[in-house]
Amino acid sequence: MSMSDPMGDMLTRIRNGQRARKNTVLAPSSRFRSSVLDVLKREGYIRGYSELETRPGISEIKIELKYHEGDPVIREIKRVSTPGCRVYSKIKDLPRIYNGLGISIISTPRGVMSDAEARAANVGGEVLCRIF
Repeated sequence: MSMSDPMGDMLTRIRNGQRARKNTVLAPSSRFRSSVLDVLKREGYIRGYSELETRPGISEIKIELKYHEGDPVIREIKRVSTPGCRVYSKIKDLPRIYNGLGISIISTPRGVMSDAEARAANVGGEVLCRIF
């Protein structure tokens, strides 16, 4: 069965893994998911990730979750743009999450980047999710 929202599925796996105090979670692999995880790693929300090949042609991403003094680093992770309702934002309309303490992940013509990187590059796009 095909998945209608693979990005939302990965975010839910991360959210559930941190609530269950897991060290790692597994998600199906794709280039788009890897680029979102690159942003999360650059911003310090996860320890890292690696690709594992389960069978020939089928691979999964092993995501290492991050904790600070026993509490999850990601307090809130929410999907903004869904397959049924896409949310786009111009550079001047990009929302600030908790007055700059959180980030938004934006899919731009120059690639997937955080809201601060999008402001620096002066480019808008689809608001994928917000993280605090």
